[in-house]
Amino acid sequence: MTDERRNSGEEGLALKEARPELREPPLYKVVLLNDDFTPMEFVVMLLEKLFGMDREKATRIMLHVHTQGRGVCGIYTHEIAETKVAQVNEYARRHQHPLLCSMEEV
Repeated sequence: MTDERRNSGEEGLALKEARPELREPPLYKVVLLNDDFTPMEFVVMLLEKLFGMDREKATRIMLHVHTQGRGVCGIYTHEIAETKVAQVNEYARRHQHPLLCSMEEV
């Protein structure tokens, strides 16, 4: 401790460094919406390619979307979910399918 600090009356004073409170970032569901035109095989292939799913899981999600009208493809932080939605929508358009994807906060 420096002489300057000792003379100022701060001796024995413990300072605790302020730490910001960290929170987990909000998560978002990437939701695939059913339509009557996009082939089921295309949806399975898309889930495998863009979401890294194996065929069994991709088929299960595709069937859920087909029977329930919508289904969750994954849960991500905002930026990743936004990117996944854009990738799905762009990929479907490029292949001339009306398939839509959106995101919702968890």
